[in-house]
Amino acid sequence: MVVPLIVATSFFMENLDGTIIATALPQIADSLGVNAVDMSAGMTAYLVTIAIFIPVSGWVADRYGSQLVFGGAIAVFTLASILCGFCTSYEQFVLARVLQGLGGALMVPVGRLVVLRITPKHELLKTIAFITWPGLVAPIIGPPLGGFITTYFSWRWIFFLNVPLGLIGIYCVRKFIENQTSDIKKPLDLIGFVLIGGCLATMLVGLEAIGKEQINTVSMSYCAVSLILGVLSYFHCMRCEHPLLDFTILKIQTFSTTFFYGSVNRALVGVTPFMAPLMFQLAFGYSSFTSGLLFLGAALGNLGLKPMTSSILKRFGFKNVLIYNGVICAASAAACATLSAETGIWVISLVMLIYGLSRSMQFTCFQVLAFVDVPESKMSAANTLFSTVSQLCFGVGIALGAVVLRTSMFFDNHERVSSNDFTNAFLALSVMIFIFLVGYLKLDSNAGAHVSLHKKN
Repeated sequence: MVVPLIVATSFFMENLDGTIIATALPQIADSLGVNAVDMSAGMTAYLVTIAIFIPVSGWVADRYGSQLVFGGAIAVFTLASILCGFCTSYEQFVLARVLQGLGGALMVPVGRLVVLRITPKHELLKTIAFITWPGLVAPIIGPPLGGFITTYFSWRWIFFLNVPLGLIGIYCVRKFIENQTSDIKKPLDLIGFVLIGGCLATMLVGLEAIGKEQINTVSMSYCAVSLILGVLSYFHCMRCEHPLLDFTILKIQTFSTTFFYGSVNRALVGVTPFMAPLMFQLAFGYSSFTSGLLFLGAALGNLGLKPMTSSILKRFGFKNVLIYNGVICAASAAACATLSAETGIWVISLVMLIYGLSRSMQFTCFQVLAFVDVPESKMSAANTLFSTVSQLCFGVGIALGAVVLRTSMFFDNHERVSSNDFTNAFLALSVMIFIFLVGYLKLDSNAGAHVSLHKKN
C-alpha cells in the first residue's frame, strides 16, 4: 500500500490547494497591496493551468516514464508552494500559482495512472477507494483550514505546509515506484493540445465568471468559444492517428456510462460544497469559520464510509449502488432545502454527514467503474480522458450552483439572495440528480462484478 499512499497524499495536496486559499484571499491581498477581488486570479490561474495541461499528462508519462514525471510533478508543485509563500507582489503570486497548477496537472493524473498500472483488477476497488478519499475531503476542509491558519498564524503557512509532504513524496517516488514507459512512442498531438487546452481554459474562465454571478455577454462568449473548440477537438481526435484524447474508449460501456452520466452526476453532487457554506453565511448568518466547521460533517461522511465501500459493492453491485445511493444523494439535497436559521446545529451536521456518505460512495463508484473493463493498452488514454472531464466537472458544479440561485432570484424578483432562494436551488438540484440516474439503468447487472465480486441473485 506504499504506492497508493504516496498517490493519495499527492491527491490531497493538489485538491487542498485549489480551495484552501479561498478564505485567505483578503489577507493575501492586504499583504501584497492589492484589492481582494483581484486575488481571485490566484485561484483562476491555478485551475486553468491544470485544465490546460491535464490532457497532455498521459503522453508525457508514456514518453518519459511515470516515476520521472510523477516525481518531477511533485517537485514542481513543492517548489511553486515555496515561491507562493515567499511572494512579495501580486504578479509573483499569480506566476507561482501557474507553476503550481502545472505541477498539479501532471501530479494527479500520472499518480492515478501509476496505481492503475500496478494494481490487479481484483484489488482495484480497495485501492481506488483508498486514493480517492483524500481528494474528496480536501475541498471540504480547505476553506475552514485556510481560515484557521490565516487567523492564528500567517497565510504563507498555507503553502509552506506542502513542503515536508512534497519532500517526503519525492523520496518515496524514487524509492518505491518504477519508471514505466510505453513501448509505443507516439508523437505529441500539438493541434489537439491547442484545441483541447483552449476549450478547457475558456470553459473554466467562463464558468468561473458565471459562478461569480456575472452571466453576461463576456462569460457566455467564453462558453460559446469553448463549445466551438470542443466540437473541433472531437472531430480532430477522431481523425488523428495518435490523438491527445482517445474517444474510441467510449465504446466500452462501463467507461462511457461513467463518462457521460457519471460526469453529470459528479457536477450536480459537487454543487453542495459551493451552495451550503453560502447558505450558512448569507441566509443563516453564521461566520465563514463556523459555516466551514458545519460542513466538516460531510468530510466525516467521506472518511467514515471508506472501510465499508468494498462490502457494500460486493453485496449489491455497482449498478444497484449507483442507482440507490444516487437516490440518497438526491434526498440529501432535498434535506438541505428544509434547513433554516432555526434548525439546530446537530440537525445540520447530520444532513451534511448523510451528504458526505452518499457523495463518497458515488464518487468511488465512478472512479472504479470507469476502469474495470479498460485493457492495459488503453489505460493511459482512459485515465487522461477521465481526468480531463473530472477537472471540467469542478467548474461546472460551481457555475450550476450560481445559475440555479440566480434563477430563483429572478423569478422572486429580488437582488439579494434569500433563504427561499437556497430552498428552491436545492430542490431543483435534487430533482436533477434524480432524473439523471436513469443513465445507470443501461448498465448490466453484473457490470464490474469481477472487481466488486458481486454475484447476481
